[in-house]
Amino acid sequence: MGCACRDKLCKTRKVKVGRFSIGGSSPVSVQSMCNTDTRDLKATVDQIRRLEEAGCEIIRVAVPDMEAALNLGRIKRAISIPLVADIHFDWRLAVEAVRQGADKVRINPGNIGEKDKVREVVGACKAAGIPIRIGVNAGSLKALKDKPRTLAASTEKVRGKPRPAWKPYDWAKQMVKEALDEVRTLESLNFRDIVVSLKADDIERTVMANTLFSSKSDIPLHLGVTEAGSFLAGTVKSSLGIGLLLAQGIGDTIRVSLTEDPAMQVRAAYEILKSLGLRQYGPDLVSCPTCGRCQVNVGKVIHELEDRIYSDRNLLKKAEGLKIAVMGCVVNGPGEARSADFGIAGGKGRGIWIEKGKQMKVIKESEWVNEVIRKIRSTK
Repeated sequence: MGCACRDKLCKTRKVKVGRFSIGGSSPVSVQSMCNTDTRDLKATVDQIRRLEEAGCEIIRVAVPDMEAALNLGRIKRAISIPLVADIHFDWRLAVEAVRQGADKVRINPGNIGEKDKVREVVGACKAAGIPIRIGVNAGSLKALKDKPRTLAASTEKVRGKPRPAWKPYDWAKQMVKEALDEVRTLESLNFRDIVVSLKADDIERTVMANTLFSSKSDIPLHLGVTEAGSFLAGTVKSSLGIGLLLAQGIGDTIRVSLTEDPAMQVRAAYEILKSLGLRQYGPDLVSCPTCGRCQVNVGKVIHELEDRIYSDRNLLKKAEGLKIAVMGCVVNGPGEARSADFGIAGGKGRGIWIEKGKQMKVIKESEWVNEVIRKIRSTK
């Protein structure tokens, strides 16, 4: 699916983050966040370098205290991709992060403080020429501090009378309201290098909030379903939520939030973009789910192929855009392999090697992985 709608809908302003641009006609960029202790220089730098290898384009780190903030300069000097400082509660951490060379600051309007504190952050970012992301999460809305925490219950009492609790659209409207309130504060200080994120832990509120915001503003959107969960459940939830928005032309950069190695977050993000025709990332590996007819171990072959391709950046680049089929039997195997750049149609312990629709040879199952890797390496 090629999202041509991105060329005609939801055109956003362009914001620079280090060497990357978010918004406008820029490609949808991939972000992740370290799960290391930012005060641990070696662990954090090692993880960021590994994420760079995986294709991460913008990296965010938590800044829970001043020790972490003061470590950002050393981290920044040791990496190649833009560094984002994730700030909550204490505006002084944001100002120090800017001094240390952060490429962007993320603040949460639900906990960063009043306008005078925001003014200090804006002043520092304006002087350094870096953007601010306004990160609105459903779980930390300002409104939650003013209303009972029974918002998600069946009813809440207002002036002694029961009233239905917030519906998903009420949450979405409140998220957008708080984002736009913070945008107005920043823009009143003559600051426009802004990115916004509106995240909930479910698809419905996330999609509603981002759709509503995009109808009201040209500010670029950072997409994600927050606290999405474990690898399988979280990837499914994130793919649907992020994918529904991207397919409408909404969204300029994405982060897949998984309780998982951040490298897998990057991989999942690219697979979402690749499936929508928005970015290329490695090959399109086609493999069958197998059935009782199968007499080869397709699962073992495809997992070994993925491990080897995605752990080697040069190989990953060589494989970019290739369609490779690994099929288990003669029912759909020959047809799928013929429609791929190259592939294998399995038989009993062996398979037919097919290139550009032509049957070239028969190879043993034990040679399949090496043959595919060899073919990728020889691709110009």
